[in-house]
This record gives sequence, structure tokens and C-alpha cells, in this order.
Amino acid sequence: MAKKPKTVAGGEYFLYDVIYEDGAQTSNRRVPAADVSPFDQDGSIRAILEAQDRKVAEMSGRSRGRIKQINRSA
Repeated sequence: MAKKPKTVAGGEYFLYDVIYEDGAQTSNRRVPAADVSPFDQDGSIRAILEAQDRKVAEMSGRSRGRIKQINRSA
């Protein structure tokens, strides 16, 4: 039986496009809605994405550049 997909809008995750200082871009990065602070949304979203980048860099051995811009995915 197929798994039910996670809801995106108004559900469990928000999707963001991330642009790095070196010009690289990643799309549809998932951020758990429950982890986003209502008082500092930009800061908490950036912190979550940076933590995800650190985890990937730790596993792959290749680090990402610094985040330049974060946009909500359409």
C-alpha cells in the first residue's frame, strides 16, 4: 500500500529555495512547521537549514557555502 504524502501548505512542512553565496541553489528544502519560531521566523528557518547543511556535510565530507538568500517555494 502506498504511503500518504506529507501535507505541505498549512501542514507539517514548509518548502524553501536556498541560494548560497557561491551562486549554488537548492530547491524545495523541507523545514518542519513545528520547529519555526513565531517570534523569529527568518532566524529559526535559517538555523534549521544551516543545521541540515552541517549534517549533510558531516555525512558527505563536503561542506556547503554560506546561505545568501532564502525564499519560500512556490
